[in-house]
Amino acid sequence: MEAFRQPALASEASYTMVILPDLQNYVKFERNQPLLDVMMNWVVARKDSLHIGMVLCTGDLVEHDDIINPDGRKMDQTGRQQWEYVSGAFQKLDGVLPYVTATGNHDYNIFSYTHKPKTTHFPDYFYAEKNRENKKLLREVFTNVYGEHSLENAAYEWVAPTGKKFLFLSLEFAPRDTVLSWAGEVVAKDAYKSHTVVLLTHAYLNYKNQHIESMSYDLEDANPGQAVWEKLVKGSKNIELVISGHIGGKDNARKHVAYRTDKNAAGKTVHQMTFNAQAMGGGHYGNGGDGWLRILEFLPDGKTVAVKTFSPFFALSPSTQHLAWRNADYDAFTFQFD
Repeated sequence: MEAFRQPALASEASYTMVILPDLQNYVKFERNQPLLDVMMNWVVARKDSLHIGMVLCTGDLVEHDDIINPDGRKMDQTGRQQWEYVSGAFQKLDGVLPYVTATGNHDYNIFSYTHKPKTTHFPDYFYAEKNRENKKLLREVFTNVYGEHSLENAAYEWVAPTGKKFLFLSLEFAPRDTVLSWAGEVVAKDAYKSHTVVLLTHAYLNYKNQHIESMSYDLEDANPGQAVWEKLVKGSKNIELVISGHIGGKDNARKHVAYRTDKNAAGKTVHQMTFNAQAMGGGHYGNGGDGWLRILEFLPDGKTVAVKTFSPFFALSPSTQHLAWRNADYDAFTFQFD
């Protein structure tokens, strides 16, 4: 058996970004919360050795935005407890690393599929001043359903150690038309025309690598993946990477991931990647996701990105370290920006 190895850079001139999947199943059970702590502690510990520059989360930070009487089977934490815990988990990164998180369907009060509009407590727990490393990068903010400016829709400018300029654009779950219009205006600004735009949104691709065309929520003015592609991404000239989550199947890694490429209005390749793990480790009532996260290594050529899928949880013990890497072609691959 090959000796276990922690993630390492292919080149000392590389830098990385870490993708955290939907976190809801860690957060909703007190018993699972230590696994998320393991993941966050690992990110902090590897900040320097992996040259981590940014952490991204695909949304669904909680299982239920506002529940006050959990039944103990589906979850044992109230909505407030879930928000307090996940905000505290990210606090491990506060002042250490910048992070951007999308909002998912479970972060809104549409958990039962019958509530609207999609209100959320996200702004109460994730706000501009929470992490000074985020605040330094924050450039654009749009309004939520209350008409209040919120990080549900926000853009962050980050310059890589190589000088490559990025704009990270995070959009609410099933973004409204006004949100997509705002996002299109932002990415078209002269200030960002030379940036590589990374779009972070929750529900975008299914596991068959197709844009999601519809969703079972009674929301008005809501855009699933296909509409986000048509109304925003396709017509842009600089959105080159889309990252999402949302999907999954019990203990089926393949049904948690997707990848496809298409051309945008400038003829540039748009890499579209879904990464999730929420039903690994026993399904939605299991351990929360087996600790899986994804590492994107940006190589010194300025174009190539190596994708790796790793579990700090399995890496903890010699008895499980052989499980800590996923090496299927949908979990370990490279792609290139134009």
